[in-house]
Amino acid sequence: MISVKGLQKSFGQLEVLKEVNVEVPAGNVVVIIGPSGSGKSTLLRCLNGLEIPNQGSIEINGTSVDFSGKVSQKQILTMRRLTGMVFQSYALFPHLTAIENVIEGLLTVKKIPKKEALSIGEQLLERVGLLAHKNHYPVQLSGGQEQRVAIARSLAMDPKVMLFDEPTSALDPELVSEVLKVMRDLANEGMTMVVVTHEMKFAEEVADEVIFIDDGFIVEKGEPAQIFREPARERTQRFLSLIR
Repeated sequence: MISVKGLQKSFGQLEVLKEVNVEVPAGNVVVIIGPSGSGKSTLLRCLNGLEIPNQGSIEINGTSVDFSGKVSQKQILTMRRLTGMVFQSYALFPHLTAIENVIEGLLTVKKIPKKEALSIGEQLLERVGLLAHKNHYPVQLSGGQEQRVAIARSLAMDPKVMLFDEPTSALDPELVSEVLKVMRDLANEGMTMVVVTHEMKFAEEVADEVIFIDDGFIVEKGEPAQIFREPARERTQRFLSLIR
């Protein structure tokens, strides 16, 4: 489903990703952990086409982009349409209701008739447990509810892969569980997911593979039980000892 080979990304003289290789089979959940500034979010943004790598290649669901040469905007948009991205901030349109936020892309990008879009939007809001709040504006929702609307909005575009960039980091602790529940449900339904998170319990329960990144390198990767209980690398051991 996802194949990343030799990915390198620099911002000026700062090399943020260094020869990163990742494979994510269809239906798997990969969780990326690591310290702040290690390159986790940059990797996700490269998968979504929000950042353009300097070298390497990305293949998603059979669509491949080689960044060693010139890459067209059409190639980037094609890759981006295969992914749904959920950020730390919910980025909902404040002047639109929950359901209007969810269906905006269906109307403007996919040009789906409004009646059909509303039906899809209601199904997605029910899927994330928010159908009763469909006519509420973002200001009337809790942070956890806003993030669930953001997830429904991403799902509306029928992505092949869902990317989550620390989706619970901006939430109060009591609201984290409701967002993680939706993510667990997606994993159980077979959605291919790449998740950057500090929620280690979630990673241990849901991930098929955990990747530890530090200083732009993949230091270690493996099954959750191996990474969290018997990490092979001293750097991984040190990181986990500080956060658990």
